[in-house]
Amino acid sequence: MASNSPILLVEDDPWTRLIGVVLDPATSQERRAAFTDFMSPDEPDFAGWCDALRARAGAFYPSEVRLVPSQAELRKNLPAAQALVVESFPVGREELARAPKLKVVQKYGAVLRNIDAAACAAAGVKVLSVRRRANIATAEHAFALMLALARRIHGINGLTSVEKLSAAKLPYKPFDRRHTPGANWARISGMRSLHGSIVGIIGLGEIGREIALRAAAFEMNVLYFQRMRLPSAEEAALHASYRPLEALLAQSDWVVPQLPGDPSTRHFIDGARLALMKAGACLINVARADLVERNALIAALRSGRLGGFALDPPYDVPGRADDELLSFDNVVLTPHMAGSPRTNGLRDIEELITGLAAALSE
Repeated sequence: MASNSPILLVEDDPWTRLIGVVLDPATSQERRAAFTDFMSPDEPDFAGWCDALRARAGAFYPSEVRLVPSQAELRKNLPAAQALVVESFPVGREELARAPKLKVVQKYGAVLRNIDAAACAAAGVKVLSVRRRANIATAEHAFALMLALARRIHGINGLTSVEKLSAAKLPYKPFDRRHTPGANWARISGMRSLHGSIVGIIGLGEIGREIALRAAAFEMNVLYFQRMRLPSAEEAALHASYRPLEALLAQSDWVVPQLPGDPSTRHFIDGARLALMKAGACLINVARADLVERNALIAALRSGRLGGFALDPPYDVPGRADDELLSFDNVVLTPHMAGSPRTNGLRDIEELITGLAAALSE
């Protein structure tokens, strides 16, 4: 690689590794092959996609991409960096003081709470962000799961004939149309509406905020809890009201834990917190399976107190055919599909790389 190639520091993450695949010729063939396989469900010509993006990157290709797994490694490499991509690592005055060549900081996301934008502006460092399409898709998937439970889609799909209804022990018995409407002649009970219900979101990060925005569009009442309450202007923009965790669990018809995966959040929803939830409420988990304690979850489902549960990704990869969760008719499990299709992530990386290239060319 040319000695004058730009040096780009990137917070190591399975998706941000793709930046090196595109921009750094030193990236291993093993990693290139792994990404080609990973992208194959939605981008069969991954090599062609990379070539097209390199052409759009201009002088930014080739670059030396240094993946950093920790804040300490980030600081160690900052003196040589012209550009920096972070998701969660803080960037403030201390980091900027170590980075005399730095021209641009790219947040791999839209919420800049880990970046001191004022300090960057004072240092002449541009700050970029990307509203990640994969996060938007995850929020959409959360609502697909909510709607599946609310409208019982997974259970009533195809129940349109006398034969199918009889097999499901739902005999066809039409209403007297001389006097009444004819809807729901299958006489299926237990339907819900999202409109007017209360959704409690635990964690208003990137995905939590996307969920809140869509909940407001459904005219749901949005409650949230996290360690740091948002400024009132942000709450108003998201149509969200703060509640302590116990109050959120007790008041919500839908509970959506949207927390990062680390030892402090494992089994965050345990038996005690499940017991605090409103009877008949549903739990929607599109973050990480182990946020919810599995044994306590099954006990709550068996008791009938929990109104429904939906999960993506599942507890086991791959899942088990004899998983007890599959025996409940108010449970929906999907095989880690929330952020799909892959083109969401590809378009995020396209926006990120072309934005960085434009900033470095200024």
